[in-house]
Amino acid sequence: MLAYGSTYYEAMAKYPDCVKPGGRLKIDSAKQSAIFQASAFRSLTREDLPMLHAWIPRPQVAKWWPAPATLADIEDEYLPVAMNQSSTRAYIAMLDDQPVGFIQSYVVMGSGDGWWEDETDPGVRGIDQFLANAGQLGRGLGSTMVRAFVKRLFQDPAVTRVETDPSPDNERAIRSYRRAGFVVQGEVATPDGPALLMVHYRTDGTLSAMV
Repeated sequence: MLAYGSTYYEAMAKYPDCVKPGGRLKIDSAKQSAIFQASAFRSLTREDLPMLHAWIPRPQVAKWWPAPATLADIEDEYLPVAMNQSSTRAYIAMLDDQPVGFIQSYVVMGSGDGWWEDETDPGVRGIDQFLANAGQLGRGLGSTMVRAFVKRLFQDPAVTRVETDPSPDNERAIRSYRRAGFVVQGEVATPDGPALLMVHYRTDGTLSAMV
């Protein structure tokens, strides 16, 4: 079994009714928020790129994440992001001071390369993410991470909505995004092939700066 840090084991002790065979922890969203309150996001740095290079070929990531194969290619794609030379913002998701995943946001309008060419709202943000460890899938961590990240994005009043576009075949990701508050808009064509457009609207009653 993977080590999850003190928060995970404290959760098992606090919610024994939620522990499933094999030590799997399956809990509702309210309890998740308390258990994973230690989750945090730190900006991607140059030093993280070898770790990112090690994560991306893992089967549960590579199946859905078309990405560069070599460390040099990773550096070409992500070093400008790490150096704040791009409108994309990338983060390492941390749980109990341990890196557990990658998540990024970008300005949808003007993405380029054939992406979202009809978007006219500069306040829309797109996100992509993955969990690094296969053993942490199916525990609610992914949806909790996404929910916390979306909340962080909406702290900026200029952000009007958040979108994501998993493969229509990626049922695990679709379920995770639904649990995090995203609503399916329909299937769309993208440069990477068919995708399911999912949108998260503001739910706090705050008017965006665009209104």
